Amino acid sequence: MNDYVISSSDLTKQYGSFKAVDQLDLQVPKGSICGFLGQNGAGKSTTIKMLLGMVKPTSGSGSVLGFDIEEEKSSLEIRKRVAYVAEDKRLYDYMTVAQILNFTRPFFGAWDKDLERHLLDEFKLPINRSIKKLSKGMRTQLALVLGICRNTEILILDEPSEGLDPVNNEKVLKLLVGLASDGKTIFFSSHNVFEVEQVSDYIIMIHKGRLVESKSLEQLKEDNKIIKCLYSEKHNLDLKSLKAAKSVKSDPNSVLVFADGDKSALLDILKQSHPSSVEVINLSLKDIFLENLKALESHVIS
Repeated sequence: MNDYVISSSDLTKQYGSFKAVDQLDLQVPKGSICGFLGQNGAGKSTTIKMLLGMVKPTSGSGSVLGFDIEEEKSSLEIRKRVAYVAEDKRLYDYMTVAQILNFTRPFFGAWDKDLERHLLDEFKLPINRSIKKLSKGMRTQLALVLGICRNTEILILDEPSEGLDPVNNEKVLKLLVGLASDGKTIFFSSHNVFEVEQVSDYIIMIHKGRLVESKSLEQLKEDNKIIKCLYSEKHNLDLKSLKAAKSVKSDPNSVLVFADGDKSALLDILKQSHPSSVEVINLSLKDIFLENLKALESHVIS
């Protein structure tokens, strides 16, 4: 995929001496389900708000569907073409479910009434109940209905599964896959790495506002591996020779190397230390995420 509908270059947001987002380069492929991963405070929500023109960048640039995020007119066009469901799921509590749907629908000419009816039935939302009396999960479901039914080219979701039970969470994930199969681009942040892995085909990972990984899920798993070496005697491997590794954990009888990309050179060096066994271990997205975070804290742990 080389057709990107969201991109940024050196995107930065600074509050005093604190950089919430730090020179971030990201690209979201058209038609993808792109999982946006990072710890709490990593800068995910701030990035999203800058892309939507809700927060002004300190420096850098970005575009959504070819529109410059810093131009006021372009920002309005972006918000017409992008549906955004925020993490806080703000809704008008004094309205009922029916009232907020009737209030919202006329603002969007492409509103999908058939999808609205389907989702109301699928989520079993109580149409005449006041929003302030909805559970947290129902508020999330209602916010998703209000965003998805706008029928926009891009759907940006900040923690879309918040408050959902496992059954309804599965319904939402299937819904996202269906929307992507219809050609829409889904860009969503989540703390739930398992659900990101379940539905995403592209991953963007950030840490302390900086880019860590940006590639297809398939390529990410192909590139990121653990190489495990066991030794029958105390090894004499020079850990400094493993500069290409993201991180290394060592004890007298084993070496664990977290490696990215082409691992042939690393394997050659490791085999020269005469291990009794060498194993290349596949990693889940959760493992890759955690190993990257550990690697960022310390290159070599011995």
